[in-house]
Amino acid sequence: MQQIKQYKELEEFLNSSLQSHQVLHIYLTFNKIESTGASGLGSALAKCINLSNLTLYLSGNYIGPAGASGLGSALAKCINLSNLALYLSGNQIGDKGTSGLGSALAKCINLSNLTLGLSENQIGDEGTSGLGSALASIKLSNLTLDLRLNNLNEQQKFKVKSKCVKSKRLVVFKIQL
Repeated sequence: MQQIKQYKELEEFLNSSLQSHQVLHIYLTFNKIESTGASGLGSALAKCINLSNLTLYLSGNYIGPAGASGLGSALAKCINLSNLALYLSGNQIGDKGTSGLGSALAKCINLSNLTLGLSENQIGDEGTSGLGSALASIKLSNLTLDLRLNNLNEQQKFKVKSKCVKSKRLVVFKIQL
């Protein structure tokens, strides 16, 4: 049985035995870690080589586009990651960060269950288009996507839905627009 490790302080996680983690829940909502903290967190997560399940609460941390892209790139190095819940609402990620995150997550070759909370991030057409294309390339079984309160019109919402449902193994798809 895999032991679930929970962290509510960034420093505590950074100083933990990173290679031993298999199931992680990290709660850093509204900690103002910004792009620099997201980078440090990403570097540490990339060292979690046995990680299979990650739930990461980072809402309201001002990580911006660079933080989102960097975090995604780090997660792509977690080769055993199969279940990911990433809550990034209210982080000013924008189109660049959303596209970068999507491109990086597309490299997570074993990912089968993904929850992405991206509400209130100033995401528009470019970001959702890039994200939708990237998500369609992942062989997901379950996808939950929250894009509420972003800069999307009805046509853009339809496009992202259409792209996401093209994922080859997708069984369950939930989207909040």
